[in-house]
Amino acid sequence: MQVILKEDIPSLGYKDDIITVKDGYGRNFLIPQRKAVIASESAKKILAENLKQRAHKIAKIKEDAQALAEKMKDVTLTIGAKTSSTGTIFGSVTNIQIADALEKLGYNIDRKIILIKEAVKEVGSYKAIVKLHKEVSVEIPFEVVSE
Repeated sequence: MQVILKEDIPSLGYKDDIITVKDGYGRNFLIPQRKAVIASESAKKILAENLKQRAHKIAKIKEDAQALAEKMKDVTLTIGAKTSSTGTIFGSVTNIQIADALEKLGYNIDRKIILIKEAVKEVGSYKAIVKLHKEVSVEIPFEVVSE
């Protein structure tokens, strides 16, 4: 089943993408939650017209994301966490702590667009990826230290 996404869904795609999903997932989750619509011929024509009209806005958003990525490329974060004597963190460091640390530096980044590939459960150096746009992302190194 082909659907047109109405919003960004991290594991599937971005807004206005036409993707193929299993019938049950589309009919029972995406369409009732208003996250997608069925990609009929008329819906595809409407999408093409809307994209053509919004092309300059989309280009401006991408330029803004690239400018922000340029500013953020030299950022390194230090996150303090409570640890045991062996260096293991009580709990883990998540994208929420990274978003808070970025906000303290003046970057208002939504925590949902921050991706940490590995579980952060020990003191050390790690990397997080901030997806500012579907074509623009920046890698931010961060270090977890004991408080």
